[in-house]
Amino acid sequence: MSKSPNILYILIDDLGWKDLSCYGSEFYETPNLDRLAGKGMRFTDAYAACPVCSPTRASIMSGKYPARLGLTNYIHVGNPGQRDRARLIDAPYIPYLDTKETSLASALQENGYSTWHVGKWHMGEKEFWPDRHGFEVNIGGCDHGHPKNGYFSPWKIPNLEEGPEGEYLTDRLTDEAIRLVEGKDDRPFFLNLWYYTVHTPIQGKPELVAKYERKARALGLHKKKTFEEGEIHPKSESVNNRIRRRLIQSDPEYAAMVECMDTNIGRLLQAIEAKGEADNTIVVFTSDNGGLATAEGSPTSNAPLNEGKGWMYEGGTREPLIIHWPGVTENNSFCREPVTSPDFYPTVLEMAGIEAMPDQHCDGESLVPLLKGGNSLDREAIYWHYPHYGNQGGTPGSSVRAGDWKLIEFYEDGRRELYNLREDIGETKDLSGSRPEVTERLHGLLKNWRAEMEALEPEVNPDWKW
Repeated sequence: MSKSPNILYILIDDLGWKDLSCYGSEFYETPNLDRLAGKGMRFTDAYAACPVCSPTRASIMSGKYPARLGLTNYIHVGNPGQRDRARLIDAPYIPYLDTKETSLASALQENGYSTWHVGKWHMGEKEFWPDRHGFEVNIGGCDHGHPKNGYFSPWKIPNLEEGPEGEYLTDRLTDEAIRLVEGKDDRPFFLNLWYYTVHTPIQGKPELVAKYERKARALGLHKKKTFEEGEIHPKSESVNNRIRRRLIQSDPEYAAMVECMDTNIGRLLQAIEAKGEADNTIVVFTSDNGGLATAEGSPTSNAPLNEGKGWMYEGGTREPLIIHWPGVTENNSFCREPVTSPDFYPTVLEMAGIEAMPDQHCDGESLVPLLKGGNSLDREAIYWHYPHYGNQGGTPGSSVRAGDWKLIEFYEDGRRELYNLREDIGETKDLSGSRPEVTERLHGLLKNWRAEMEALEPEVNPDWKW
Protein backbone atom coordinates (compact mmCIF):
# COMPACT_ATOMS: atom_id res chain seq x y z
CA MET A 1 0.00 0.00 0.00
CA SER A 2 1.70 3.21 -1.14
CA LYS A 3 -1.10 5.54 -0.05
CA SER A 4 -2.92 5.72 3.26
CA PRO A 5 -5.11 2.64 3.58
CA ASN A 6 -8.86 2.65 3.99
CA ILE A 7 -10.00 1.10 7.26
CA LEU A 8 -13.19 -0.97 7.41
CA TYR A 9 -13.94 -1.82 11.04
CA ILE A 10 -16.88 -4.24 11.39
CA LEU A 11 -18.22 -4.76 14.91
CA ILE A 12 -21.03 -7.25 15.47
CA ASP A 13 -23.26 -7.05 18.54
CA ASP A 14 -23.32 -10.15 20.80
CA LEU A 15 -21.63 -12.48 18.31
CA GLY A 16 -20.03 -15.42 20.10
CA TRP A 17 -16.55 -16.85 19.62
CA LYS A 18 -17.89 -19.95 17.87
CA ASP A 19 -20.62 -18.28 15.81
CA LEU A 20 -18.69 -18.43 12.51
CA SER A 21 -18.04 -21.60 10.58
CA CYS A 22 -14.35 -20.64 10.32
CA TYR A 23 -14.31 -20.62 14.15
CA GLY A 24 -15.92 -24.03 14.42
CA SER A 25 -19.68 -23.61 14.08
CA GLU A 26 -21.28 -26.65 12.49
CA PHE A 27 -24.71 -25.05 12.16
CA TYR A 28 -24.29 -21.41 11.14
CA GLU A 29 -23.02 -20.64 7.63
CA THR A 30 -20.58 -17.78 7.00
CA PRO A 31 -18.90 -18.31 3.62
CA ASN A 32 -17.90 -14.68 3.09
CA LEU A 33 -16.20 -14.37 6.47
CA ASP A 34 -14.58 -17.74 5.92
CA ARG A 35 -13.07 -16.36 2.69
CA LEU A 36 -11.93 -13.23 4.51
CA ALA A 37 -10.25 -15.41 7.15
CA GLY A 38 -8.58 -17.36 4.36
CA LYS A 39 -6.98 -14.12 3.15
CA GLY A 40 -6.07 -12.77 6.56
CA MET A 41 -5.24 -13.59 10.15
CA ARG A 42 -7.53 -15.28 12.66
CA PHE A 43 -6.92 -14.56 16.33
CA THR A 44 -7.79 -17.50 18.56
CA ASP A 45 -7.44 -15.61 21.85
CA ALA A 46 -8.97 -12.21 21.12
CA TYR A 47 -11.07 -10.55 23.80
CA ALA A 48 -13.59 -7.81 24.32
CA ALA A 49 -12.66 -5.55 27.22
CA CYS A 50 -16.00 -6.25 28.91
CA PRO A 51 -18.69 -8.96 28.81
CA VAL A 52 -21.29 -6.34 27.78
CA CYS A 53 -21.42 -3.86 24.94
CA SER A 54 -21.03 -0.15 25.83
CA PRO A 55 -17.75 -0.52 27.76
CA THR A 56 -16.14 -2.54 24.98
CA ARG A 57 -17.23 0.01 22.39
CA ALA A 58 -15.76 2.80 24.49
CA SER A 59 -12.48 0.91 24.79
CA ILE A 60 -12.25 0.61 21.01
CA MET A 61 -12.84 4.32 20.47
CA SER A 62 -10.54 5.45 23.30
CA GLY A 63 -7.74 2.88 23.56
CA LYS A 64 -8.44 2.67 27.29
CA TYR A 65 -9.82 0.02 29.59
CA PRO A 66 -13.45 0.60 30.63
CA ALA A 67 -12.34 0.78 34.27
CA ARG A 68 -10.06 3.74 33.49
CA LEU A 69 -12.91 5.48 31.65
CA GLY A 70 -15.39 4.76 34.43
CA LEU A 71 -17.76 3.34 31.79
CA THR A 72 -18.00 -0.22 33.11
CA ASN A 73 -21.60 -1.22 32.30
CA TYR A 74 -23.93 -1.18 29.34
CA ILE A 75 -25.86 2.09 29.34
CA HIS A 76 -29.46 1.73 30.50
CA VAL A 77 -31.46 3.69 27.92
CA GLY A 78 -34.00 5.90 29.68
CA ASN A 79 -32.20 5.54 33.01
CA PRO A 80 -28.48 6.16 32.40
CA GLY A 81 -26.35 5.16 35.34
CA GLN A 82 -28.93 2.75 36.78
CA ARG A 83 -27.43 0.55 39.50
CA ASP A 84 -28.78 -2.97 39.90
CA ARG A 85 -29.24 -4.44 43.36
CA ALA A 86 -28.93 -7.97 44.71
CA ARG A 87 -26.55 -9.18 47.42
CA LEU A 88 -24.44 -6.20 46.34
CA ILE A 89 -25.28 -2.83 44.80
CA ASP A 90 -23.62 -2.28 41.44
CA ALA A 91 -20.70 0.14 41.32
CA PRO A 92 -21.59 3.55 39.85
CA TYR A 93 -20.53 4.16 36.27
CA ILE A 94 -20.33 7.01 33.75
CA PRO A 95 -23.14 6.58 31.16
CA TYR A 96 -21.31 8.04 28.15
CA LEU A 97 -18.00 8.20 26.31
CA ASP A 98 -16.66 11.57 27.39
CA THR A 99 -15.93 14.01 24.56
CA LYS A 100 -12.67 14.94 26.29
CA GLU A 101 -11.33 11.66 24.88
CA THR A 102 -9.68 12.00 21.48
CA SER A 103 -11.55 9.20 19.76
CA LEU A 104 -10.01 6.97 17.11
CA ALA A 105 -12.25 8.68 14.56
CA SER A 106 -11.03 12.12 15.63
CA ALA A 107 -7.41 11.03 15.33
CA LEU A 108 -8.01 9.69 11.83
CA GLN A 109 -10.03 12.73 10.76
CA GLU A 110 -7.24 15.04 11.90
CA ASN A 111 -4.91 13.06 9.64
CA GLY A 112 -6.92 13.37 6.45
CA TYR A 113 -9.47 10.56 6.70
CA SER A 114 -13.15 10.59 5.81
CA THR A 115 -14.84 9.24 8.94
CA TRP A 116 -18.16 7.42 8.67
CA HIS A 117 -20.18 5.67 11.34
CA VAL A 118 -22.99 3.30 10.34
CA GLY A 119 -25.07 1.32 12.85
CA LYS A 120 -25.18 0.94 16.62
CA TRP A 121 -23.36 3.36 18.94
CA HIS A 122 -24.83 3.06 22.48
CA MET A 123 -22.32 5.30 24.25
CA GLY A 124 -24.48 8.07 25.60
CA GLU A 125 -27.30 10.46 24.83
CA LYS A 126 -27.33 12.88 21.88
CA GLU A 127 -24.48 15.10 23.05
CA PHE A 128 -22.22 12.01 22.95
CA TRP A 129 -23.31 10.55 19.59
CA PRO A 130 -20.75 9.79 16.84
CA ASP A 131 -20.83 13.30 15.35
CA ARG A 132 -19.43 14.56 18.68
CA HIS A 133 -16.59 12.05 18.47
CA GLY A 134 -15.02 12.84 15.12
CA PHE A 135 -17.40 11.22 12.64
CA GLU A 136 -18.38 13.33 9.64
CA VAL A 137 -21.24 10.97 8.85
CA ASN A 138 -23.46 9.20 11.35
CA ILE A 139 -26.15 6.84 10.10
CA GLY A 140 -28.10 4.97 12.76
CA GLY A 141 -25.75 5.66 15.66
CA CYS A 142 -27.65 6.88 18.72
CA ASP A 143 -28.29 5.96 22.35
CA HIS A 144 -30.28 2.83 21.43
CA GLY A 145 -28.69 -0.44 22.54
CA HIS A 146 -30.76 -2.56 20.14
CA PRO A 147 -33.52 -2.09 17.54
CA LYS A 148 -36.36 -1.78 20.02
CA ASN A 149 -38.95 -1.91 17.26
CA GLY A 150 -37.35 -4.94 15.63
CA TYR A 151 -35.29 -5.62 12.51
CA PHE A 152 -38.09 -5.03 9.99
CA SER A 153 -38.95 -1.43 9.07
CA PRO A 154 -40.23 0.76 10.65
CA TRP A 155 -37.27 0.59 13.05
CA LYS A 156 -37.84 3.94 14.79
CA ILE A 157 -34.12 4.65 15.01
CA PRO A 158 -33.92 8.46 15.26
CA ASN A 159 -31.18 9.14 12.70
CA LEU A 160 -32.00 6.43 10.20
CA GLU A 161 -34.61 7.25 7.59
CA GLU A 162 -37.33 4.61 7.48
CA GLY A 163 -37.25 2.25 4.54
CA PRO A 164 -40.11 0.49 2.78
CA GLU A 165 -42.24 -1.44 5.24
CA GLY A 166 -40.54 -4.71 6.12
CA GLU A 167 -37.04 -3.69 4.95
CA TYR A 168 -34.48 -5.63 6.97
CA LEU A 169 -32.18 -3.47 9.10
CA THR A 170 -28.94 -5.32 8.32
CA ASP A 171 -29.61 -4.96 4.58
CA ARG A 172 -30.31 -1.26 4.95
CA LEU A 173 -27.20 -0.48 6.97
CA THR A 174 -25.13 -2.29 4.36
CA ASP A 175 -26.81 -0.28 1.58
CA GLU A 176 -25.83 2.90 3.42
CA ALA A 177 -22.24 1.72 3.80
CA ILE A 178 -22.03 0.80 0.11
CA ARG A 179 -23.39 4.21 -0.85
CA LEU A 180 -20.63 5.88 1.16
CA VAL A 181 -17.94 3.73 -0.45
CA GLU A 182 -19.25 4.35 -3.96
CA GLY A 183 -19.28 8.12 -3.33
CA LYS A 184 -15.87 8.39 -1.66
CA ASP A 185 -13.57 11.26 -2.58
CA ASP A 186 -9.79 11.26 -2.80
CA ARG A 187 -9.34 10.83 0.93
CA PRO A 188 -8.92 7.42 2.55
CA PHE A 189 -11.95 6.36 4.56
CA PHE A 190 -12.55 5.00 8.02
CA LEU A 191 -15.85 3.13 7.86
CA ASN A 192 -16.98 2.17 11.34
CA LEU A 193 -19.70 -0.36 10.55
CA TRP A 194 -21.24 -1.46 13.83
CA TYR A 195 -24.23 -3.64 12.99
CA TYR A 196 -27.13 -4.00 15.44
CA THR A 197 -27.29 -7.70 14.62
CA VAL A 198 -27.20 -10.29 16.28
CA HIS A 199 -28.60 -8.57 19.37
CA THR A 200 -32.15 -9.28 20.49
CA PRO A 201 -34.88 -9.29 19.30
CA ILE A 202 -33.87 -12.48 17.50
CA GLN A 203 -35.58 -12.03 14.13
CA GLY A 204 -34.43 -13.58 10.88
CA LYS A 205 -35.77 -13.34 7.35
CA PRO A 206 -38.52 -15.95 6.93
CA GLU A 207 -36.88 -17.72 3.99
CA LEU A 208 -33.61 -18.11 5.90
CA VAL A 209 -35.39 -19.21 9.05
CA ALA A 210 -37.13 -21.93 7.03
CA LYS A 211 -33.75 -23.00 5.60
CA TYR A 212 -32.29 -23.51 9.06
CA GLU A 213 -35.41 -25.24 10.36
CA ARG A 214 -34.86 -27.80 7.61
CA LYS A 215 -31.15 -27.99 8.38
CA ALA A 216 -31.71 -28.52 12.10
CA ARG A 217 -34.09 -31.36 11.38
CA ALA A 218 -31.75 -32.92 8.80
CA LEU A 219 -28.92 -32.87 11.34
CA GLY A 220 -31.17 -34.37 14.00
CA LEU A 221 -30.69 -31.39 16.30
CA HIS A 222 -34.37 -31.48 17.30
CA LYS A 223 -33.66 -34.81 19.01
CA LYS A 224 -30.83 -33.43 21.14
CA LYS A 225 -31.14 -31.75 24.52
CA THR A 226 -31.15 -28.03 23.79
CA PHE A 227 -31.30 -26.30 27.17
CA GLU A 228 -30.30 -26.93 30.76
CA GLU A 229 -32.17 -25.20 33.54
CA GLY A 230 -29.78 -23.81 36.12
CA GLU A 231 -29.67 -21.82 39.32
CA ILE A 232 -31.97 -18.96 40.31
CA HIS A 233 -31.02 -15.65 38.71
CA PRO A 234 -29.00 -13.51 41.18
CA LYS A 235 -30.59 -10.13 40.41
CA SER A 236 -33.36 -9.02 42.76
CA GLU A 237 -35.93 -8.38 40.05
CA SER A 238 -35.21 -11.75 38.45
CA VAL A 239 -35.42 -14.04 41.48
CA ASN A 240 -38.38 -15.89 39.98
CA ASN A 241 -36.30 -16.81 36.92
CA ARG A 242 -33.71 -19.51 36.46
CA ILE A 243 -30.66 -19.28 34.27
CA ARG A 244 -31.30 -21.24 31.09
CA ARG A 245 -28.15 -22.44 29.34
CA ARG A 246 -28.20 -23.39 25.66
CA LEU A 247 -26.16 -26.53 25.06
CA ILE A 248 -26.04 -26.61 21.24
CA GLN A 249 -26.26 -24.22 18.30
CA SER A 250 -29.62 -24.96 16.73
CA ASP A 251 -31.81 -21.82 16.74
CA PRO A 252 -33.04 -21.20 13.15
CA GLU A 253 -33.85 -17.51 13.78
CA TYR A 254 -30.37 -16.82 15.12
CA ALA A 255 -28.73 -18.81 12.31
CA ALA A 256 -30.71 -16.75 9.80
CA MET A 257 -29.41 -13.53 11.37
CA VAL A 258 -25.82 -14.80 11.19
CA GLU A 259 -26.13 -15.77 7.52
CA CYS A 260 -27.74 -12.44 6.63
CA MET A 261 -24.89 -10.63 8.39
CA ASP A 262 -22.36 -12.67 6.42
CA THR A 263 -24.14 -12.08 3.10
CA ASN A 264 -24.16 -8.35 3.68
CA ILE A 265 -20.49 -8.24 4.57
CA GLY A 266 -19.88 -10.05 1.29
CA ARG A 267 -21.92 -7.39 -0.55
CA LEU A 268 -19.87 -4.61 1.01
CA LEU A 269 -16.55 -6.25 0.21
CA GLN A 270 -17.68 -6.67 -3.40
CA ALA A 271 -18.56 -2.97 -3.56
CA ILE A 272 -15.11 -2.04 -2.25
CA GLU A 273 -13.55 -4.26 -4.91
CA ALA A 274 -15.75 -2.75 -7.64
CA LYS A 275 -14.57 0.70 -6.54
CA GLY A 276 -10.98 -0.46 -7.06
CA GLU A 277 -10.16 -0.11 -3.37
CA ALA A 278 -9.84 -3.75 -2.25
CA ASP A 279 -6.04 -3.80 -2.33
CA ASN A 280 -5.93 -0.60 -0.28
CA THR A 281 -8.52 -1.51 2.35
CA ILE A 282 -7.75 -3.09 5.71
CA VAL A 283 -10.67 -5.10 7.11
CA VAL A 284 -11.14 -5.77 10.81
CA PHE A 285 -14.01 -8.00 11.96
CA THR A 286 -14.90 -8.73 15.59
CA SER A 287 -17.62 -8.59 18.26
CA ASP A 288 -18.31 -6.52 21.39
CA ASN A 289 -18.96 -9.35 23.87
CA GLY A 290 -19.74 -13.02 24.02
CA GLY A 291 -22.75 -14.79 22.58
CA LEU A 292 -26.07 -14.69 24.42
CA ALA A 293 -26.19 -18.20 25.90
CA THR A 294 -27.86 -18.10 29.33
CA ALA A 295 -30.88 -15.77 29.21
CA GLU A 296 -33.25 -13.75 27.02
CA GLY A 297 -34.06 -16.81 24.94
CA SER A 298 -30.45 -18.11 25.03
CA PRO A 299 -30.22 -18.15 21.21
CA THR A 300 -26.64 -19.45 20.84
CA SER A 301 -24.09 -21.68 22.53
CA ASN A 302 -20.45 -20.75 23.06
CA ALA A 303 -19.34 -24.30 23.93
CA PRO A 304 -16.65 -25.33 24.60
CA LEU A 305 -16.31 -21.92 26.24
CA ASN A 306 -17.99 -21.43 29.61
CA GLU A 307 -21.16 -19.26 29.87
CA GLY A 308 -21.64 -16.18 27.65
CA LYS A 309 -22.59 -12.52 27.52
CA GLY A 310 -22.64 -10.87 30.94
CA TRP A 311 -20.29 -13.38 32.59
CA MET A 312 -16.62 -13.16 33.59
CA TYR A 313 -15.90 -16.56 32.05
CA GLU A 314 -14.43 -17.06 28.57
CA GLY A 315 -17.83 -17.24 26.86
CA GLY A 316 -18.48 -13.67 27.99
CA THR A 317 -15.40 -12.04 26.54
CA ARG A 318 -13.55 -14.22 24.01
CA GLU A 319 -14.36 -13.12 20.47
CA PRO A 320 -13.76 -13.96 16.85
CA LEU A 321 -11.24 -11.54 15.36
CA ILE A 322 -10.25 -11.54 11.70
CA ILE A 323 -7.87 -8.95 10.25
CA HIS A 324 -7.04 -8.74 6.55
CA TRP A 325 -4.27 -6.28 5.71
CA PRO A 326 -3.51 -6.66 1.99
CA GLY A 327 0.14 -7.29 1.34
CA VAL A 328 0.92 -7.74 5.04
CA THR A 329 -1.11 -10.51 6.69
CA GLU A 330 -0.27 -14.00 5.53
CA ASN A 331 -3.12 -15.94 3.96
CA ASN A 332 -5.02 -18.21 6.36
CA SER A 333 -2.72 -17.39 9.25
CA PHE A 334 -3.41 -17.73 12.98
CA CYS A 335 -2.33 -15.78 16.04
CA ARG A 336 -2.62 -17.26 19.54
CA GLU A 337 -1.38 -14.24 21.49
CA PRO A 338 -4.05 -12.80 23.85
CA VAL A 339 -5.24 -9.43 22.56
CA THR A 340 -7.99 -7.08 23.73
CA SER A 341 -10.18 -4.33 22.31
CA PRO A 342 -8.15 -1.30 23.55
CA ASP A 343 -5.42 -2.62 21.20
CA PHE A 344 -7.33 -1.55 18.10
CA TYR A 345 -6.63 2.19 18.55
CA PRO A 346 -2.81 2.05 18.40
CA THR A 347 -3.01 -0.72 15.79
CA VAL A 348 -5.09 1.37 13.38
CA LEU A 349 -2.86 4.42 13.86
CA GLU A 350 0.24 2.40 13.03
CA MET A 351 -1.45 0.78 10.03
CA ALA A 352 -2.38 4.25 8.77
CA GLY A 353 1.13 5.60 9.28
CA ILE A 354 -0.03 8.02 11.98
CA GLU A 355 2.15 8.86 14.95
CA ALA A 356 1.17 7.07 18.14
CA MET A 357 -0.77 8.93 20.85
CA PRO A 358 0.30 6.99 23.98
CA ASP A 359 -1.37 9.38 26.42
CA GLN A 360 -4.68 8.55 24.74
CA HIS A 361 -4.43 4.84 23.92
CA CYS A 362 -2.54 4.11 27.13
CA ASP A 363 -4.04 0.65 27.68
CA GLY A 364 -3.63 -0.70 24.16
CA GLU A 365 -0.73 -2.35 22.37
CA SER A 366 -0.34 -2.22 18.60
CA LEU A 367 -1.03 -5.57 16.97
CA VAL A 368 1.08 -4.70 13.93
CA PRO A 369 4.04 -6.87 15.06
CA LEU A 370 1.66 -9.85 15.27
CA LEU A 371 0.10 -9.06 11.89
CA LYS A 372 3.59 -9.06 10.41
CA GLY A 373 4.28 -12.53 11.76
CA GLY A 374 5.46 -11.95 15.32
CA ASN A 375 4.47 -14.31 18.10
CA SER A 376 4.07 -12.12 21.16
CA LEU A 377 3.55 -8.66 22.60
CA ASP A 378 5.57 -7.00 25.34
CA ARG A 379 3.05 -7.06 28.18
CA GLU A 380 2.47 -9.24 31.20
CA ALA A 381 -1.32 -9.46 31.31
CA ILE A 382 -4.71 -8.22 30.15
CA TYR A 383 -7.58 -7.33 32.48
CA TRP A 384 -11.33 -7.05 32.95
CA HIS A 385 -13.45 -5.28 35.56
CA TYR A 386 -17.22 -5.74 35.60
CA PRO A 387 -18.56 -4.64 39.01
CA HIS A 388 -22.16 -5.22 37.95
CA TYR A 389 -24.87 -7.85 37.74
CA GLY A 390 -25.35 -9.02 34.18
CA ASN A 391 -28.86 -9.46 32.83
CA GLN A 392 -27.74 -12.94 31.84
CA GLY A 393 -26.89 -14.26 35.34
CA GLY A 394 -23.29 -13.19 35.87
CA THR A 395 -22.28 -11.56 39.15
CA PRO A 396 -19.84 -8.68 39.82
CA GLY A 397 -16.17 -9.50 39.43
CA SER A 398 -12.86 -8.77 37.80
CA SER A 399 -10.27 -10.96 36.12
CA VAL A 400 -6.78 -11.14 34.69
CA ARG A 401 -5.11 -13.30 32.06
CA ALA A 402 -1.33 -13.73 32.12
CA GLY A 403 0.02 -16.23 29.63
CA ASP A 404 -2.09 -19.38 29.83
CA TRP A 405 -3.36 -18.52 33.32
CA LYS A 406 -6.62 -16.75 34.11
CA LEU A 407 -7.84 -15.69 37.53
CA ILE A 408 -11.35 -14.44 38.32
CA GLU A 409 -12.26 -12.68 41.56
CA PHE A 410 -15.96 -12.59 42.44
CA TYR A 411 -17.10 -9.70 44.61
CA GLU A 412 -20.13 -11.29 46.27
CA ASP A 413 -18.09 -13.72 48.36
CA GLY A 414 -14.47 -12.85 47.53
CA ARG A 415 -13.72 -16.25 46.05
CA ARG A 416 -11.03 -16.62 43.42
CA GLU A 417 -10.96 -19.15 40.61
CA LEU A 418 -7.86 -20.04 38.62
CA TYR A 419 -7.76 -21.76 35.24
CA ASN A 420 -5.09 -22.87 32.79
CA LEU A 421 -6.74 -21.98 29.49
CA ARG A 422 -4.32 -23.92 27.31
CA GLU A 423 -5.22 -27.14 29.10
CA ASP A 424 -8.80 -26.24 30.05
CA ILE A 425 -10.45 -23.83 27.64
CA GLY A 426 -13.85 -24.61 29.17
CA GLU A 427 -12.79 -23.46 32.67
CA THR A 428 -13.94 -26.72 34.23
CA LYS A 429 -11.06 -27.23 36.72
CA ASP A 430 -10.48 -24.52 39.32
CA LEU A 431 -6.79 -24.74 40.25
CA SER A 432 -6.75 -21.97 42.87
CA GLY A 433 -6.33 -24.51 45.67
CA SER A 434 -3.65 -26.64 44.03
CA ARG A 435 -1.64 -23.72 42.58
CA PRO A 436 -1.69 -21.11 45.37
CA GLU A 437 1.50 -19.42 44.16
CA VAL A 438 -0.05 -18.67 40.74
CA THR A 439 -3.28 -17.56 42.39
CA GLU A 440 -1.45 -15.09 44.62
CA ARG A 441 0.72 -13.77 41.79
CA LEU A 442 -2.24 -13.09 39.51
CA HIS A 443 -4.32 -11.67 42.33
CA GLY A 444 -1.49 -9.26 43.07
CA LEU A 445 -1.42 -8.16 39.43
CA LEU A 446 -5.19 -7.69 39.48
CA LYS A 447 -5.19 -5.63 42.70
CA ASN A 448 -2.38 -3.39 41.45
CA TRP A 449 -4.16 -2.87 38.13
CA ARG A 450 -7.44 -1.96 39.83
CA ALA A 451 -5.59 0.58 41.95
CA GLU A 452 -4.00 2.11 38.84
CA MET A 453 -7.40 2.29 37.13
CA GLU A 454 -9.03 3.74 40.27
CA ALA A 455 -11.65 1.07 39.62
CA LEU A 456 -14.91 1.42 41.51
CA GLU A 457 -16.31 -1.62 43.30
CA PRO A 458 -19.84 -2.63 44.30
CA GLU A 459 -21.24 -2.01 47.78
CA VAL A 460 -22.93 -4.34 50.23
CA ASN A 461 -26.72 -4.09 49.92
CA PRO A 462 -28.09 -3.49 53.45
CA ASP A 463 -31.59 -4.47 52.29
CA TRP A 464 -30.61 -7.87 50.91
CA LYS A 465 -32.42 -10.78 52.57
CA TRP A 466 -30.14 -13.80 52.80
